[in-house]
Amino acid sequence: MEQIYSDPEAARAHLEKLLWPHGPVCPKCGVVGEATLMKGKSHRAGVYNCRPCDKPFTVTVGTIFEDSHIPLNKWVYAVHLMTASKKGVSAAQLQRMLGLGSYRTAWFMAHRIREAMTGSAIGKLGGGGSIVEADETYFGKVSDPTDARWDGTPYRKGKFGGNANKRPVVALVERGGKAKVFHVGNADKATVTKLIRENVAQETRLHTDESNIYGGIEAHTETHETVRHTAGEYVRGDVHSNSAEGFFGVFKKGMTGVYQHCDEKYLQRYVTEFEFRHNTRSKLGVEDKQRAEIAVKVAAGKRLTLRPTKGQRATV
Repeated sequence: MEQIYSDPEAARAHLEKLLWPHGPVCPKCGVVGEATLMKGKSHRAGVYNCRPCDKPFTVTVGTIFEDSHIPLNKWVYAVHLMTASKKGVSAAQLQRMLGLGSYRTAWFMAHRIREAMTGSAIGKLGGGGSIVEADETYFGKVSDPTDARWDGTPYRKGKFGGNANKRPVVALVERGGKAKVFHVGNADKATVTKLIRENVAQETRLHTDESNIYGGIEAHTETHETVRHTAGEYVRGDVHSNSAEGFFGVFKKGMTGVYQHCDEKYLQRYVTEFEFRHNTRSKLGVEDKQRAEIAVKVAAGKRLTLRPTKGQRATV
């Protein structure tokens, strides 16, 4: 096992190297490389003092690691486990592997890491004739079930009731590239059109199935081509939505086989976790070690609290 997974000080040095490539950065005044490491038994490990503003700080300030009593080597190991496991790692598994005192600690730790994973696809997808696939799926029951669909029509009864009171997830997947995935309140035409308009470049070939929610979307993309799943058509030339369906396949296997249960208010975080691993997968030239380092680098500025901080509400 690498030393950064077993030694807290090695893990701290690892974080400083990734988060401070040009020297310590003061979170108060933003000055770079103008801080002194405080030494001696009266100082906590890794505390720096900024010379310009005379404020103490550590590398964890303003990150998901701030104010945590969990040793940093366990944090670094947890990041590695969650980024290297294609279908995720349950909180119970993290608790056992890291030797944590409680399931709740492991659960909150995992949510902090998911928070760091947000924003793995920056900017719009597609462009320049690239292909983006759009598809929707439904996972789990909504927390507040109703008797009618989003358009006011009643749900069908019996085993053919379709997606009655299920949680919709919409995926925009650039073929051979990155993805943006969203848990939405309703997977209706207005919502999906807005997502595509805001996240897909105009110069893009859009591929979808024949669902009515994609009607009129050609006004926002170069072309809109469809396959008719209801007629048994899944591929026509290079027109298909197999990349998006492949993403959903991994997502559902992880959610049912690893996580098993997810409260609706946390579903977007789990969606983000699978999106992050998709956007930093081996096929794009990113391996396990690099993926974990990326997750650490983007942890800055994404603090997540379990209980309310002064003047704020809890964010979990």
